[in-house]
Amino acid sequence: MNNYELMVIFTPVLSEEDYKAAQKKYASFVKENGGEVVHENAWGLKSLAYPIQKKTTGLYWVMEYNAPSDFNEKLKIQILRDETVLRFMATKLDKYAVEYNAKKRSGVPTGTEKVGA
Repeated sequence: MNNYELMVIFTPVLSEEDYKAAQKKYASFVKENGGEVVHENAWGLKSLAYPIQKKTTGLYWVMEYNAPSDFNEKLKIQILRDETVLRFMATKLDKYAVEYNAKKRSGVPTGTEKVGA
């Protein structure tokens, strides 16, 4: 089992229910294929750096999960079939990234926080 992080940008025209349903669909897809969802974080509506399909905003969602190495190809096929996805990126996490994410979730200082002036 490897550790991965998936970031998805959904189209901003989704309703709140559709946005949550899409998140649930991918989380359950991970579980159905022998994986485990470690953490989910819905960032919500954010501006894009450049227009994608004539849209300047997108609904961001990040999921950290553990899965077998052959799973990402199945996930890629599912995401590419989904018309509500503008962009996605799946990244394999090394042990330092996993440790950093765990510290960040638990509130332990990671050394990358901004100092208030």
